[in-house]
Amino acid sequence: MYIEQAFKVLHEWWRYFVGLIIIILAVIAGQIPFTVAVLMKSYKEGEGLQGLDNSKIMSFLEPNLNLFLMLLSFAVGLVVLLFVAKFLHKQTVVQLTTARSKIDWKRFWFSFFLWGIISSGFIWFDYLMSPEDYVFNFKLVPFLILLVIAIVFIPLQTSFEEYLFRGYLMQGIGVVAKNRWLPLLITSFAFGLLHIANPEVDKLGYSIMIFYIGTGLFLGIMTLMDEGMELSLGFHAANNFFAAIFVSADWTALQTHSVLKDISEPSKAILTEMILPVFIVFPILLLIMSKKYGWKNWKDKLFGSILEPENETIKSIVNNDENTANL
Repeated sequence: MYIEQAFKVLHEWWRYFVGLIIIILAVIAGQIPFTVAVLMKSYKEGEGLQGLDNSKIMSFLEPNLNLFLMLLSFAVGLVVLLFVAKFLHKQTVVQLTTARSKIDWKRFWFSFFLWGIISSGFIWFDYLMSPEDYVFNFKLVPFLILLVIAIVFIPLQTSFEEYLFRGYLMQGIGVVAKNRWLPLLITSFAFGLLHIANPEVDKLGYSIMIFYIGTGLFLGIMTLMDEGMELSLGFHAANNFFAAIFVSADWTALQTHSVLKDISEPSKAILTEMILPVFIVFPILLLIMSKKYGWKNWKDKLFGSILEPENETIKSIVNNDENTANL
């Protein structure tokens, strides 16, 4: 069982608390180059950042430089997260990723290409139906640079978010709470709140949080039902990768040298960005994956209790007895 993987390693609650603080500090440190670059650009051009909304700040730098510096902090966060898992918890990458004996890359690629095809299809279908909402934005050299950045750094960014929420925190909260529903809800809401500073929130309002939290629930359900993160890792990487290379807008977090640029009113994105994925597409995807991978016992896997393995319980009793004898 996936959450129970944490019982095989050092899993005291304080380790997750300390580990989370270290990870947050690492991400903040990773944001320093982006912050310095923005401040230098604003100083050079004699512009102040005070009063600028998030979308303006995100467009302050050249798009490829902006994307690289923005994703750099997530890459730093991922490295430190894996470092914390290894040295603070004595946990391998496999144990943090899946309950299987090794990472199932076939699952990753299935999810990646499935969502890549579907999400790209939505983009191009909308373009064919409403071409007036888009402008052709393709420039060969900037696009090729974007492609390199996207291939290298977007999987690092999405993997950091998955390993933090569906991995580290899901397991940590699970072994403390001794149930599955609480880590599912907490990590899903925390995942949504992580995106609250995105420019999309400024333009679409807090209703867009339904999409972010709903996506967190979808990825969390996928992880718990499949006993591993491979499917969520593939989905998340595909979602950000294909969005970055195919379409961007002045009001989104990913402002890139994409093939298309969306110039429509942000309010038009409510249906396609929020309602359609969360309430229609994601449930269909869960159904498809449940059929392919034979998911069963939904109630137990999503709401059941988590029991500490007997050998771990005995070890804990022995350690307590030894500590008592030493007093």
